[in-house]
Amino acid sequence: MSGAATRRALLAGGAGLLAAPLATPALGQPRWPEKPIEIQVGFVAGGGTDLDARSYARALEKRIGGTVVVTNRPGAGGELALAAAARAKPDGYTLGTTNFPSLITIPIERAAQFKLDDFAPLGNLVRDPSAITVRADSPYRSLAELLDAARARPEQLTYASPGVGTDDHLQLVLLQAATGIRMTHVVFQGDPQLRTAVLGGQVDSMGLNIGAVLQVPDNLRILSQAGAERSRFRRDVPTLKELGIPVEMASERGVVAPAGTPSAILARLREATADIARDPEFVKQLEDRFTEPAWEPGEAWFKRLRAQEGEYRTLWQRTPWAQR
Repeated sequence: MSGAATRRALLAGGAGLLAAPLATPALGQPRWPEKPIEIQVGFVAGGGTDLDARSYARALEKRIGGTVVVTNRPGAGGELALAAAARAKPDGYTLGTTNFPSLITIPIERAAQFKLDDFAPLGNLVRDPSAITVRADSPYRSLAELLDAARARPEQLTYASPGVGTDDHLQLVLLQAATGIRMTHVVFQGDPQLRTAVLGGQVDSMGLNIGAVLQVPDNLRILSQAGAERSRFRRDVPTLKELGIPVEMASERGVVAPAGTPSAILARLREATADIARDPEFVKQLEDRFTEPAWEPGEAWFKRLRAQEGEYRTLWQRTPWAQR
């Protein structure tokens, strides 16, 4: 389905939901919320995950009649925030943002502080393709030129990403496996730091989602994108598959609650999240940030993730993430 068709489907599907109020608690049930709800975000303020979370928080406030705050806990590729959400009291007052594939890759690569079963899924909201970007005055004007240089100087060219096991890092892992190149991986905590490193010449290239690059595109050149098809926001940038490299990778961003959250509260959160995903105002905010909406209800979303978990375990055994 094209981006335009996706947006039309989202808007049409949400028309009825926008007019329907959320169910009120049954007689005898405690009122919720009675205090602010906190959303844990695993990356710094100003990045794609953070901005999506803040749009979601404002929209959630309108639907539940309470305050929603965003707390940034950057570090360990998003693990700190996910662990905080997993360990939180399951009372509906702590939520967490998720990033795929790190939601399932972190527990594969190390003894993580969370696992998939620690969460009750609300839904996936976004799919933002990974991209490979250099400075506008870089000598590498195409991905082919960057790959040629990497072959000529193994491990001398640098590639920055927001963390081990993230989509942007795994894009490099799969690219290296497919082409035989070797680049040096450098980790930064978030999108702004990545852009600064590329613009300042600290690194040769970066893996960063195309939406995040397009928000501050000055003096940057996107060489490729890793979506299934070209992003409607940059039709001029080829996909890796078009360039003969069988790699597809993107950041999927969703929202979870701790496992064990009371069913009545979980139902309200899921209803609100589905409503938000179809809200024209929320969809426009995503698109204004060059980000593709990709709504997937909670249970269906986690069923797919559990099926994909085996694929990433195989990749870890084969690479393992190319020694990080």
